[in-house]
Amino acid sequence: MSEMYTKHATKYAEAVKNNIYNAMLERPSTLALLDCVKGKNVIDIGCGPGAYAEWFLQQSVKSLVCTDLSEEMVALVNNRFGDQMRAYTQDISLGLPLESDESADVIVCPLVLHYVEDLVPVFEAVFRVLKRGGYMVFSTHHPFADFECSPSGNYFSREQIEEEWNTVGVPVKVHFYRRSLTEICSAVTSAGLVISHISEGNVEESAKAISESTYNHLKNNPNFIFLRCEKAHS
Repeated sequence: MSEMYTKHATKYAEAVKNNIYNAMLERPSTLALLDCVKGKNVIDIGCGPGAYAEWFLQQSVKSLVCTDLSEEMVALVNNRFGDQMRAYTQDISLGLPLESDESADVIVCPLVLHYVEDLVPVFEAVFRVLKRGGYMVFSTHHPFADFECSPSGNYFSREQIEEEWNTVGVPVKVHFYRRSLTEICSAVTSAGLVISHISEGNVEESAKAISESTYNHLKNNPNFIFLRCEKAHS
């Protein structure tokens, strides 16, 4: 796990509040795929410092569970929201063993799956935990955007990539997996979920005031991809 989410957790929490990639592209594009969540049982996988948790609590969800691989992120969420929700550390590549079968109406998983090597156990766990008629919304790196980083030039090969990101104001090494759209969709459908919506997101115009070049790039190039997956009623 990158130091960005451990050593620099507090800096990261501050950075993503109002930045372009998270606050003006990823979050609004993910939230656009959600129905009204009032009175719903929600799980936030990869909760980070709690941007989604804050939104869900404002929407008066019935219950909220937050998980993250980073103990530091879970501590930040617990400090902010206390007994309004339940938060704990969990490696999502190992599923959701602490959650009961058919207990969640809605699951969100923002910008997490590119850190997971094998997606199949993730979606198998999601299928088990979702109620019938429930759904999951997730965002991840767009396969076409990540293909630029491919060392092999083989789009269909899953590859681990190392980059330096400047999200927190200092360069931090990050490792993630690039994979094809086919691999993502196959992991979803092999678990029994049905893909009901695919979006490539839309950056908010307010981003132009922060960086016109970044805004223009994101208006013209894919960066993240957003999927909504349903668990059928029967």
